[in-house]
Amino acid sequence: MRSLAASLLFAAAAIHAPAVQSLPSLGEPALSPDRSEIAFVSGGDIWTVAAKGGAARLLVSHPATESRPLYSPDGTRLAFTSTRTGNGDIYVLTFSTGELTRITYSDSLDLLDGWSPDGKWLYFTSTANDIANTSDIFRVSSAGGTPLEVLRDRYYSEFRGAPSPDGTHIAFVTRGISSNQWWRHGHSHLDESEIWIKGIADNTPYQRVVEEDAKQGWPMWSADGQSIFYMSDRSGTENIYRQRIGAPNSEAKAVTNFKDGRLLWPSVSYDGREIVFERNFSIWKLDTQSASAAQVPITLRGSVSSPQVDHIQTTQFNDLALSPDGKKVALISHGEVFAASSAPESGRATRITRTPAPETSIEWSPDSKRLLYLSARNGHTQIFEYDLTGSKEQQLTDPATQDDDSPRFSPDGKRVAYVRGERELHVLTLDGKKDISIASGFLPSPAITWAPDGKFIAYTSVGAKSFRNVSIVASDGSSPSEPASFLANGETASLISWSQDGRYLLFDTSQRSEQSQIARLDLVPHLPKFREDQFRELFRNREPNPERSPAPNPDKPADTNEGSSPASAS
Repeated sequence: MRSLAASLLFAAAAIHAPAVQSLPSLGEPALSPDRSEIAFVSGGDIWTVAAKGGAARLLVSHPATESRPLYSPDGTRLAFTSTRTGNGDIYVLTFSTGELTRITYSDSLDLLDGWSPDGKWLYFTSTANDIANTSDIFRVSSAGGTPLEVLRDRYYSEFRGAPSPDGTHIAFVTRGISSNQWWRHGHSHLDESEIWIKGIADNTPYQRVVEEDAKQGWPMWSADGQSIFYMSDRSGTENIYRQRIGAPNSEAKAVTNFKDGRLLWPSVSYDGREIVFERNFSIWKLDTQSASAAQVPITLRGSVSSPQVDHIQTTQFNDLALSPDGKKVALISHGEVFAASSAPESGRATRITRTPAPETSIEWSPDSKRLLYLSARNGHTQIFEYDLTGSKEQQLTDPATQDDDSPRFSPDGKRVAYVRGERELHVLTLDGKKDISIASGFLPSPAITWAPDGKFIAYTSVGAKSFRNVSIVASDGSSPSEPASFLANGETASLISWSQDGRYLLFDTSQRSEQSQIARLDLVPHLPKFREDQFRELFRNREPNPERSPAPNPDKPADTNEGSSPASAS
């Protein structure tokens, strides 16, 4: 009876339960300079709506994702970030002409932060110059050009830059990882951050404005440049606060007083009178003078506009390798090896493998007829060779308990260098008669290259203090390995190449918080020329001075002696 009663009650509750309603997500709002219009993002597209609400108009639509739309100070342009060309670049839309201009060309996400007061610069956050995924703040001309560093700390992220109303200073967020995890709800020590200001064009010292054990974000200047608005969750819920520059944190005033929900992506009007923000997937507007906030009623209506430049990403293609003759390309898709002509529109690729285990690390033979690759189909990673002329696969190695890695053909195509168990560098002759270990060490995912004559192999290994450096060893094992580079960093040489004349090695080198650089290692010694030696050279191997004939004397009569006897001449 109890189970029957419970079933009846559940059925009755289900009948009278309100229907689930699907609502669009609206976010990342920004006010036009005259505060009459709001631009925002929904579904990865950019929309505009009257500031009082109503039917929204679709402004920018593309299969890619658009984000962070911001009006220029004169209201004639709209800047935003789009992934249509990769990870995310900044674009500017001119309202009068509909022209869309790409501003940045980076291989990392460029997240738009704001306009300069005169509309000449765009400020953005990017990890473009930092391999440790710490972000820096840049500015670039709003007409396009080379981005310039504004703030770059090697060990802390700096993000959410906001230029001051007079354009002389920038407010920004630093410390914590809230730049990447702004979406996370609830308090975490990893998200705790601070707000600082810094002069843009001079060497004025940094000044901390907000220091609190909370998540702070999205600094916004007041119109007089004396205060900073920002989001903080110090009360347990995200709200807007106002902090006078130079005042202690205890004087920060809460402008909103929400007890629950989210408050994200706030943006202040250029006159500082209103702030729009995202709250619980809706757009809200705040009057900074009266501290009153209300939701903006918005209905989405619009049509898709034509796309501009498209970035098409193919699915699951990796380990691309071009053959030495340039006519063929090998690749791995979904763990299988394929080969195809490198000519455009050459047709379908030919599938080489069909195994339950993924293949990796493809390598062409010097004659462009064979492929090397790794496969773990038998339990451990082994090296396989495929002859495309005979459509025949051959297993080259069969480690009992360890994995093989990084196979590389010798210049004549008769031998293969590889690493076994991340500890030994081997050379295998393809006739199967010889497999020798020529060097040992800690060799995780090493870079390997052969000398052009095949007599030596250069490779990377991890040594003392986990520094990765380059060593050289004879390919026949006749001489021990010798270190070739002595760099004190941890990310050296993930790529390495031997010059065709055999005189030098090229490899990449980097540190944790710096970009990679290409280094050249000269293998032929060059004797330095010292100034002292050049000076001493002036006194060596001197030739004797030629004898000089006496200069003629114009006062002395010419000595002709013509027709005179020796006696008369004397």
